[in-house]
Amino acid sequence: MKKLLTAAMALMLMLFPLAACGDGDDGVIRLNEVTHSVFYAPLYAAINLGYFEQEGITIELTNGGGSDKSMTAVLSGDADIGLMGPETAIYVYLEGRSDYVQIFGQLTKRDGSFLVGRSPETDFDYTGLEGKEIIMGRRGGMPAMTLQYILNQHGYYDGQNITMNYDVQFNLTGPTFANGTGDYVTLFEPTASQLVQEGKGYIVSSIGKASGEIPYTAFMASKSYIQQNGEKLQAFLNCIYKATQYIMTHDNDEVAKVLAPSFAGTSESLLAAAVGNYKDNDTWMTTPSMTEDSFNRLQDVMQNAGELSQRADYDDIVCNEIADKIGK
Repeated sequence: MKKLLTAAMALMLMLFPLAACGDGDDGVIRLNEVTHSVFYAPLYAAINLGYFEQEGITIELTNGGGSDKSMTAVLSGDADIGLMGPETAIYVYLEGRSDYVQIFGQLTKRDGSFLVGRSPETDFDYTGLEGKEIIMGRRGGMPAMTLQYILNQHGYYDGQNITMNYDVQFNLTGPTFANGTGDYVTLFEPTASQLVQEGKGYIVSSIGKASGEIPYTAFMASKSYIQQNGEKLQAFLNCIYKATQYIMTHDNDEVAKVLAPSFAGTSESLLAAAVGNYKDNDTWMTTPSMTEDSFNRLQDVMQNAGELSQRADYDDIVCNEIADKIGK
């Protein structure tokens, strides 16, 4: 991913300055999300409940299909802000770009994936995994790095006493497991609950609970965009905050009805199950400021995976100036 980001930055360097816009524009925010998941429920709830419309904001939502592609969209000016893993902002910063990307709001505070096995294991504790194969996701991505961090802490190392399979594309991990590959797979919602409903797997562990709090998904933009659009971004985060409060104070069935327009073809019962799992997981930030402790834990996970050559400074990457005002 770091190589892809380097190439993207070199290609788009001259184009990026054209992307910046001021507070006096038409209220449009072009938002590129790394993937489409119930994990990001407050964003969709804010859209569907009309919160952005009430603030005079129009969200143009696109799907990057991977953090490298989402970051490329931000760097090229195809997107104003990106919703992706904070590790991507660190990669860009370490490349030495002057107008690098900063995090201005945190959405999720722990890994949103679940470990799915082939049989129910009510007392699963990451023991007895010797010789097993686990479909990890993309090497260098947060789901894979977080799971590797957990497995290493329990004494498991790829190629020694366990097989960590990084060869399956992110969007194919569920179908690949369902078709017989691997003993376990890490999956986000609603895919995890869908496999359970279909009788093709069983959720045995919350990766987020096992790893502890890590700043997992955040809203980010270039330094220049943040500086020039402070009022708009504060209104944006206000909507996310308000939607998060709605989700946490309404039952899962009500939330599922709100989310349904954003998940065509997914049943409300499946959405409700997914929302319930994420509530139980203590997934979402109540206020969007990122702490230095959690930022440092993220870098611990990245270093453990061999994906971080040097650590980045919290004050350079994280801009809490707007987020600190939310909910006050």
